[in-house]
Amino acid sequence: MATDKAVTPTEEQLEILEYNFCKVNKHPDPTTLCLIAAEAGLSEEQTLIWFKQRLAEWRKSEGLPSESGSVRD
Repeated sequence: MATDKAVTPTEEQLEILEYNFCKVNKHPDPTTLCLIAAEAGLSEEQTLIWFKQRLAEWRKSEGLPSESGSVRD
């Protein structure tokens, strides 16, 4: 059962997610995503959703389009 609900990780889970996002990879491959999910105690789907949302926030903060693709003026 897939849900589009946002994940609200605990502070400890958030630290793990943020660390991996900032220090390891903003685009984790499926194996890395699985390891991050296991470390954080979240499902792979929840972890993937968090990474997608966090990447959109990061791109916005960098002045980039929220979705990857061609850059438009």
